[in-house]
Amino acid sequence: MTPSNPRKLEVVVSFLEMHNPPDRAPAVVPPGKVAIIRAENPTLSFYRYLYNTVGEPWLWWQRRLMSDEELAPLIAQQETHVYVLYVAGVPAGYAELDLTALETERVIDLHYIGLIPDFIGKGFGKYLLNWAIDTAWSLKPARVTVNTCTLDHPSALGAYQKAGFVVYDQRTDIVDDPRDIGLIPHIDHHVDHAGHNRGDAPDSESAKENANNADSGTLIVDFPDRAR
Repeated sequence: MTPSNPRKLEVVVSFLEMHNPPDRAPAVVPPGKVAIIRAENPTLSFYRYLYNTVGEPWLWWQRRLMSDEELAPLIAQQETHVYVLYVAGVPAGYAELDLTALETERVIDLHYIGLIPDFIGKGFGKYLLNWAIDTAWSLKPARVTVNTCTLDHPSALGAYQKAGFVVYDQRTDIVDDPRDIGLIPHIDHHVDHAGHNRGDAPDSESAKENANNADSGTLIVDFPDRAR
């Protein structure tokens, strides 16, 4: 296919909501040197690194379409909260909360969340999601929302539902394949074949790695107050 004749992708978008904080203990910090810190004034280059690296396997394209002049004010506004997950000092993923409707509608949207591919399958995804939900509720909304689509990780919708979100709407979009219009490299992707992606649950290797971290005397760090 060419940019003038891109493939079309059918994308089913699910919209989810939560009206009360989940009835569970606070998010459990995984073993190892783990920290979540708010990027209060992220540079465009750092934000694009997070967005592009986390989103490339799932064909995130919308903010790749934006120019620096369009994107800069969005990530600089007070209502955009970008929280970066670090593992042993390395960026491992991020969560972005959109507070633009907090004062008028008492709604916070979990706008983006995901892991850098190297950290998928090691138990960090559940922690980051639960932490982001807890942080959103600490800001006193009446409703927390999120959406996902069929381009996302196959376990994404189920993970949101297990975390306490409920689907309230769906729609189907037809979009140009972002690989064919030059936004994303022609990567192997689960929409292309009936493959199986690794979920974000610890496997035997990651459990062994986490056990070694736990025995190493390293510091477990979580900055919930500082991050907010």
